[in-house]
Amino acid sequence: MSAYLLQAAGLTIRGEGVNIAPFSCSLGPGGRLTLLGETGSGKSLIAQAIMGTLPRGLAAQGRLVIDGETFEAADPTSRRALWGRRLALLPQEPWHALDPTMRAISQVAESHRHVAGRDRRASLQAAWTDLTELGLVDAGAKLPGELSGGMAQRVAFAAASAGGAPIVIADEPTKGLDAPRRDAVVELLARTSERGGALVTITHDIDVARRLGGEVLILRQGQVVERGPAQQVLTHPQSEYGQRLLDAEPGRWPRPAPLSERQAAVVSARGLVKARGGRELFHDLSLTVSPGEIVGVVGPSGCGKSTLGDMLLGVTHADDGEIYRAPGYPLGFQKLYQDPPAAFSPHWRLSRLLDDLVRRHRLDRSAIAPLMARLGLDERLLSRRPGEISGGELQRFAILRVLLLEPCFLFADEPTSRLDPITQRQTLALLVELARERRCGVMLVSHDPALIERTCDRRIALSDGSLREAEPELDPALA
Repeated sequence: MSAYLLQAAGLTIRGEGVNIAPFSCSLGPGGRLTLLGETGSGKSLIAQAIMGTLPRGLAAQGRLVIDGETFEAADPTSRRALWGRRLALLPQEPWHALDPTMRAISQVAESHRHVAGRDRRASLQAAWTDLTELGLVDAGAKLPGELSGGMAQRVAFAAASAGGAPIVIADEPTKGLDAPRRDAVVELLARTSERGGALVTITHDIDVARRLGGEVLILRQGQVVERGPAQQVLTHPQSEYGQRLLDAEPGRWPRPAPLSERQAAVVSARGLVKARGGRELFHDLSLTVSPGEIVGVVGPSGCGKSTLGDMLLGVTHADDGEIYRAPGYPLGFQKLYQDPPAAFSPHWRLSRLLDDLVRRHRLDRSAIAPLMARLGLDERLLSRRPGEISGGELQRFAILRVLLLEPCFLFADEPTSRLDPITQRQTLALLVELARERRCGVMLVSHDPALIERTCDRRIALSDGSLREAEPELDPALA
């Protein structure tokens, strides 16, 4: 019997433009492996190949050993009996894992009962314990559609891990979470290996990789470019790409050039009041956004950042107060969603979805190819459906689609949470450049204070129902 909990030997994935070279790993009890790399490099596909859930048109080859049992990667159905009990996947997109008709507490309790085998009462008690540990006591009675993206991510985490599987694959488990919630999830992930299990984590957050330790593997274009102990790889990378990855952490970005001049606001609000679920989100909130200005918005998960954007866009009504939107822009007020799958029909190819957008709004079709090139999107992706590309690639398609509409105001809700540091830096630089060129005001939401500091002209913080202008953080190098 193998001494390893999880082994992959000569794992390859091919089809429809995908070519992931032989991948191998061996994780014993207590082992931790973190996969880093560019968006679309194959990190999530490796997880799906191990689980047996690859998208249509892709096929895996190689040998897998899971909890002492040998499987052929080419037979995806052979691992289904392991799901939740011996092998668990924490998915990148919580909306793919949660039943939209079930309340959060019921979804977690269901896993405790039907996967872990607890009785009804013990399952419900264990579910409340899980939600409490994740700061989700108030979310237990809510449906997934009533949760913020960060809250839904934590509920999916609790439901997937309830079965106590010894092998856990976590695909971007901390995206969209503020620092305290991110640290709490990292601590929960670490428990898998601390109790003798094996943990594979896929992340774009280099700090998460540092905290988890173990072995780090860097992928690029389906190839392993570097691997080794986390401390070594994340301090002194040997590959040129590994060094670029570390240099692209937001804290190392140059500061943006200042806005040349502020003109009449494209959107403004005065005295906004909004309550939800018996809790007041905002009281007497006021703000303005000028053409070409990038305004950062920070605050803990669930504080109302997305709700504020929806009010400014006219999607949600304020309970009181006034909102001004510049006239003359029928398509001028747009949103980049935190979870792009929620914004794309899953049934149509991306080429069809873009064609429909161009035809419906009489847009310039010739603008698509240059924007795809600037966003680093391969034209072959147009032949796939939204669920058949990586979350990072789909997020860039969301950015492409909204830029085609040439908005005058854009509310960008965690628009780069699925992107690797290099692509994130390039994408945000492009977003700022186009906002300046087109005089588009942008409100940028992020849980990363360094990203906000290095991207935005101003930073505002939401907390306890109020908004305050945050002071710029002093660069330590200048202190």
